[in-house]
Amino acid sequence: MARLKDIVEYCDQRTHREEIADFPGAHNGLQFENHGDVTKIGAAVDAGLVPFTLAAERGIDFLIVHHGMFWNPPTAFTGVHRKKLLTLFANNLAVYGSHLPLDCHPQIGNNAILARKLGLNVDGGFVRYEKHDIAVTAPAIEDRAHLRERLKGLFPETLICIEAGPQNTKRIGILTGSGRSAIPELRERGIDTFITGELKQEHFNIAQELEINLYLGGHYATETFGVCALAEDVADKFNLQWEFIDTGCPL
Repeated sequence: MARLKDIVEYCDQRTHREEIADFPGAHNGLQFENHGDVTKIGAAVDAGLVPFTLAAERGIDFLIVHHGMFWNPPTAFTGVHRKKLLTLFANNLAVYGSHLPLDCHPQIGNNAILARKLGLNVDGGFVRYEKHDIAVTAPAIEDRAHLRERLKGLFPETLICIEAGPQNTKRIGILTGSGRSAIPELRERGIDTFITGELKQEHFNIAQELEINLYLGGHYATETFGVCALAEDVADKFNLQWEFIDTGCPL
């Protein structure tokens, strides 16, 4: 057992929460507190009713999420919003959200972990938001066919390949989740291959026009890495168990 206060402080420090500004409406850090003690850590991509319910069923009382409870203007606690709060109250479940801090972190961030899993060495960043880069770049280490096979191994159910660029790739960009904001910068950064979670239909044409390779692993699937890494860090630090709550989102 560990104190909620100590775990929150550790998460804040580990993710550099106070140093990294997030999009308007997002709120990083402790979003819902429990009675004050934690016995098991959970990780989930989304702060939804189903992840909350599954976490409660598995005895989790501190849940780390990437997409937190707060994104939109204030809403009434009715319908499903009321059910979510009731689930948290009834099961003494604390919720900790970490969005951009878990995208751009150099060790436990989604981009950095995905790059390591692909055997890539990050050498820079792009897509700057409030003084911090939220995407990474790396020199290619193999041709397009080998990269595709590595990605299929990581995202067997969700990978979409749009191969309009060179077979012999030279420079790779990575932005997990939604990659739309990176598209305007690809040419100027010399990126011929871009790995992300999701894009819009229009980007098929843009890929052809820019002659770049696009690999879409799924918004959800590409953002499972950071919450799991932070949950594992917390569990090791406080000698607790942890578990990933997989909702099987195909998007």
